[in-house]
This record gives sequence, structure tokens and C-alpha cells, in this order.
Amino acid sequence: MSVRDGLLAILSLGPAYGLQLHAELASRAPHRKPVNAGQVYGTLERLTKQGFIEPAGQTDDALPLYNLTRQGFAEVAAWMSTPAIDALPEWTEMLDQVLIASSIDAVCAMDLAGQYRRWWENDLKLTRTPGLDGSFTTDAHLALVAREALGVAAIAWLGAAIAALSDYDTQRGLSQVRPKRGRRPRG
Repeated sequence: MSVRDGLLAILSLGPAYGLQLHAELASRAPHRKPVNAGQVYGTLERLTKQGFIEPAGQTDDALPLYNLTRQGFAEVAAWMSTPAIDALPEWTEMLDQVLIASSIDAVCAMDLAGQYRRWWENDLKLTRTPGLDGSFTTDAHLALVAREALGVAAIAWLGAAIAALSDYDTQRGLSQVRPKRGRRPRG
């Protein structure tokens, strides 16, 4: 997942601090291993320099809060409405995008999942067409079988995601649970 895009999307819910964003990212994309907290802070620093986020004061215990700028909101809107498709969608990126979007805006996530599903359905039609002479080399055939299996799995998962988004309220705000900070002293 693009940590950058995930953090920006979560910040669309309101101001948050670094460890809070780290915890939100882990809870909204539970299919992947957690991102290093240092990566979150480094990304926040870059996003501030790029003008996507800005300081938004601090918590009662002096943790710096971050907020989206107008440019940041535009970036989130684009990410949550446009599938990350170049030649072949990256599976984890697709999951990240649909899952995080579903926790923020279910309608947007359903549209996104539908766009991905249509892409995979069209890809399956194209990949099931043999070469001009009607045959494949062994390696090309194995690659085709793998791509078809991925397409079938993607279509099944996206269909389940669309159904779940239709049936359940998946949107949620920022958690008010305070993540633990720092290391505990040795006793």
C-alpha cells in the first residue's frame, strides 16, 4: 500500500497524530503487516513539505496533530475514486484501496470495487484468447493460468466486497483509543 495515500485518506476524517494514524492504518488494512511507525512519521514529514497536510495544533499531552490541506483533500478524492491500474492491478494495493475507502466512504468504495471488478472481467475475456496460431508456449500458458486464477479470485473478492458494502455500514471515524507511547522503563 502506499502509506502516503492511506494516511491522507485517514486524515480526511479529521486531525490526528502520528501514532494514532499508525494504529488507524493497521486497523483499516488488517490484511497486511503493520507499517513501521518511523515510516509513518517520515511520510508525514514529506506530506507536510509537499503541501498535502499541515500542522493542526496538538493534543492535551503535546502530540502534534496533522490536518489535510485543500490539496490533500483533492488527492484523497482522486485516490478513493480511481483504481490503481496500470497494466495489471497489484493485489495488495487493490485490497488496501478498497478496504481503507470502505472505512471512510462506503459509496465511494463500492464504486471503486466496481471499477476494479469490471477491469478484471475485461482482462479475463482478453487473457482467454490464445495466440494467433491457437497455441501457447509452456511458460506463457502457465503465466496465463496464473493470471486467470488471480482474475477469478479478484472478481470473487470484489463481488463479496460490493455485497458487504451494500449490506453493512462500514464507515467509521477516528478511534478515540490512545495508542501506547514509547517503551516502558525496565524495572
